[in-house]
Order: sequence, then C-alpha cells, then structure tokens
Amino acid sequence: MTALPFVAAGWIFLIGLYGMVTSRNLVHAVGSLAVAQSSTYVLLIGVGFRHGGTAPVFSDIPVGSTVVDPVVQALVLTDIVVGATVTALLLSLVIQIRKRTGTVDPEALTELRG
Repeated sequence: MTALPFVAAGWIFLIGLYGMVTSRNLVHAVGSLAVAQSSTYVLLIGVGFRHGGTAPVFSDIPVGSTVVDPVVQALVLTDIVVGATVTALLLSLVIQIRKRTGTVDPEALTELRG
C-alpha cells in the first residue's frame, strides 16, 4: 500500500482550505469548499484500492481473484452527488445574498452580523 493517495488528498484539502480562509468573495469560497470536498474522493479511492485488483464484476473472473472494494466506489459516487448538491445550494444562497445586499464580499456583509 502506498501513501501517495493519502498525501494527495491532504494537499488537495489544504489547497481548498487555504482558498476558503483567504477568500474575499463568497463564490470563490464555495468553489474552494468544493475543492476541499474533492479531497474526500481521492481519500476514499485510496482506501478502496487493491494492487492488482479488477473491477468487482464477478461473472467473468476466476474465483479468488483480487477485486477492488465496491462499497468504497459506491461511497465515492454518493459523495459526489452530495457535494454537487451542497455546492448548488450554497451558490443559490450566494445569489440571494447578492440580490439582498448588493455584494458578495464577506467583510462587507454587515447586515448578517448578529
């Protein structure tokens, strides 16, 4: 097992986190969150990877063959759908904030402070 997918997932997450922390635009912050979320795809694929494994279609492979974990593949697909949904929801909220306040700069949104 190699550590490369885990290192790559960590770097992708840090890039997304840096983008969220330094963002001066809500659209950029949502995009950075999507980048950080994509690190989970790489992490899950790294967990489910088996060296020399084939696709988990058991009708045409010999018994006892090494296959990749199909549960992890299903989790990645679910993660992609949830990530796209969250991104769409956040972007619709950014549109509403822009309509109501006239800006997408988080520092200028004084109306949202409690």
